[in-house]
Amino acid sequence: MHRIFIVGGGGKIGRLLCAELVRRDQQPIAMHRNPAQADELRALGAIPVRGDLLTLSSSGLAELMAGCDAVVFTAGAGGKGGEAMTNAIDGDGLELAVAAAREAGIRRFLLVSAFPEAGRRKLVSPTFENYLRVKKLADVHLASTDLDWIILRPGTLTDHPGSGLIDSGPALPYSTISRADVALTLAELITGPRLSRVIIELTQGGTPVKESLQALLAH
Repeated sequence: MHRIFIVGGGGKIGRLLCAELVRRDQQPIAMHRNPAQADELRALGAIPVRGDLLTLSSSGLAELMAGCDAVVFTAGAGGKGGEAMTNAIDGDGLELAVAAAREAGIRRFLLVSAFPEAGRRKLVSPTFENYLRVKKLADVHLASTDLDWIILRPGTLTDHPGSGLIDSGPALPYSTISRADVALTLAELITGPRLSRVIIELTQGGTPVKESLQALLAH
């Protein structure tokens, strides 16, 4: 059994990932900011850990991560708090988590990023433009490290039930994907084929998750 530290464990993808990891006999450690989320996370089989990216130091976060085998960063401001909060969570928060993982001696790091074409053919707000900018800079920061990283760029997220069928690759046409299938893909990346130091775009598709990721490994 591996211990997987989830930054953003109380979010929608985080909770789905906790449940999926437990089904695979892994132990999720779910960092959450809202104390009211602890009981729900515990009921999913996760170990809830209270932590706030806005106040933690890298050393403090490293202490929470101690003894884990991998980190998944799926935290995000979600448009709340404007550009300042996006910069603090999606940008500075990712850099903090990377520093903490290195301090804790954790090599494996998975980042849930954003599909670069998410705003194409739409009239987007300056806040959304900033969100895409920050997400790209976070990708650049992680990719520049010597960690064993994966950057996952899902299309526009939906709350539809997971189908277990995806398209994945270094570059895909823009589309949507359910949060459940993002969580399933993350779990498979943690427990399945050993992909490393790759950027994967992800949309709903026609291939089972495991098969789709194995095809990436073959390339």
